[in-house]
Amino acid sequence: MKLKFNSRRLGVAAADMLLLIFIYVSMITLVANRLSFHYKAVNCVALVACIFISRLAMKVYSNVWRYANTSVYLWLVLADVVGCGLYGAVSRLWIAPNYIRLWHCISTVSVNTLATISIRYIWQGYLAVRSRRHDRATGEQNRINVAIVGAGSVGVVLAEELTVNRRAHYRPYCFFDNDPNKAGSSVSGIKVYPEDEHVVDFIRKHPIQEIVIALPDLDGDKRKRLFDLYKQTGLPVKLYDFALGSEGEGKREMRAIRIEDLLFRDSVDFDQSPKRAFYKGKTVLVSGGGGSIGSEICRQLADMDIKKLVIVDIYENNAYDIQQELIRKHGRDLPLEVYIASVRDRARIEEIFSRVRPDVVIHAAAHKHVPLMEHDCQEAVKNNVFGTLNVADMAEKYGAQRFVLISTDKAVNPTNIMGASKRLCEMVIQCRKDSATDFIAVRFGNVLGSNGSVIPLFRKQIENGGPVTITDKRIIRYFMTIPEAANLVLQTGVSAGKGEIYVLDMGKPVKIIDLAENMIRLSGFTPYEDIDIKEIGLREGEKLYEELLMRTEELDKTDNQRIFIERDRALSRQEVAEKLSRLRTALEEGGAQAAREAVISEVPTFHDPAELNNRVHSST
Repeated sequence: MKLKFNSRRLGVAAADMLLLIFIYVSMITLVANRLSFHYKAVNCVALVACIFISRLAMKVYSNVWRYANTSVYLWLVLADVVGCGLYGAVSRLWIAPNYIRLWHCISTVSVNTLATISIRYIWQGYLAVRSRRHDRATGEQNRINVAIVGAGSVGVVLAEELTVNRRAHYRPYCFFDNDPNKAGSSVSGIKVYPEDEHVVDFIRKHPIQEIVIALPDLDGDKRKRLFDLYKQTGLPVKLYDFALGSEGEGKREMRAIRIEDLLFRDSVDFDQSPKRAFYKGKTVLVSGGGGSIGSEICRQLADMDIKKLVIVDIYENNAYDIQQELIRKHGRDLPLEVYIASVRDRARIEEIFSRVRPDVVIHAAAHKHVPLMEHDCQEAVKNNVFGTLNVADMAEKYGAQRFVLISTDKAVNPTNIMGASKRLCEMVIQCRKDSATDFIAVRFGNVLGSNGSVIPLFRKQIENGGPVTITDKRIIRYFMTIPEAANLVLQTGVSAGKGEIYVLDMGKPVKIIDLAENMIRLSGFTPYEDIDIKEIGLREGEKLYEELLMRTEELDKTDNQRIFIERDRALSRQEVAEKLSRLRTALEEGGAQAAREAVISEVPTFHDPAELNNRVHSST
């Protein structure tokens, strides 16, 4: 137990001790004044010691009482109950007179606890009044008036925090709640109004400057409904929620709504204990560890008790950034090695594997930009296909326990070279069912905010005043957040599959036009008025609709209801080797066009994008 006592905490503890002694003396004088001074003193010391040992153990004095809420006071009561029980046990070491009963101990502690809470509560009220007077005296009445959506426990905590904090820039003006029993009442001295069809007009008529949604466990649909409702007021709408990536841990904070908050599905939650148990004590190598998903995988691995983290990346700036971030956060607690290398360089990859001999390999290195890979398809083959082959061969040669390939929904009936190259990567993995290394792949949709994704593009276009460009207003995509994608990869790495492809239930798809409109609103603008949205036509190799990942009749279930296994016939090692041999020959002898034709030829599920889009268009 580490508790640093400053002068203020010592003063509070000393005042509490004097209060308890005073109450004890008063109570013992009333009921047992005939006891000797020595006996009174011994029992007083014992009671004070037990109470304060219990309070220290429960860290009662670690709280700043100016900002104490209900839970803090409950901990104080619990600490005193435990202290009272401890005193009852200790008092049996002495022979107490018959008229000293247990009720005397209980009544003394009860009166002391009530007095302690009352003094603290009065002190909090005094500070709140003084803060309001200070605001009026110094002309600081320009604090922002906020309406809090949700008059439950979370909303009350926020209101109390803003009320007692003199440095807060916000002042709680009112609550909105859809519970009819709360409407018309007051919570913490703040009026509660109904969340009905008049709520937008009410806000416009009152001096409310911002709106904060303080409701726990909101799914994407409810969060979007509330955002759409309160955004009609033209005021900023914020969330009182956990910070990004905190996975529901830590302190809530008032923050702006992100586009991730408006996904039309719930985030996927997993039991973290099997993951932590699996990676504990292992050396994990992450290829492409400086990229969007790779770096987040490294962050999550660094929070586990792994033996060593090895980052391999061709781009030195990204590798340096994640290296320095992990060093700042974990220091020497995280054994970390970073290598600058290309997965296309077989000799260099073997050199790294022979040195570190990883237990788990997570292969995130890949070219993923669809239009660029259409133009330079030979690079997709070299990096994605043969890069995966090199890393997989080395993992097998140097005895890795598990190999996880990061794939994509674009590998399902691919219409572009990037998707087809990732399908070939899956074939490389699937053919190794006879290996001592467990080879698996994980397939999911688009990742919000990753490098080269639509979110950074839209954000830059909005910052530049528009227009926001989309290829087609009919396009829909499946989305997940970067932390969610990294979590999925690590979760599937726990599975002891052999050549299996794991598929995530991505839920409902998102229309790109809705994504663009929401991003414009989140930036404080009105779509088509302040920022225009322009349709520019489909890019080469682009689908209107990505193939549904979830065809449950074609998938096998796992222990996790959100993860499935693709039921697909794996080719033999010989068949895959022949495909790769023909690809290599096309690269060496025919150049880009020959490579493109070879990729299309070697992936039987490849479809012409125009034909597929026309089919979709005619069916809608």
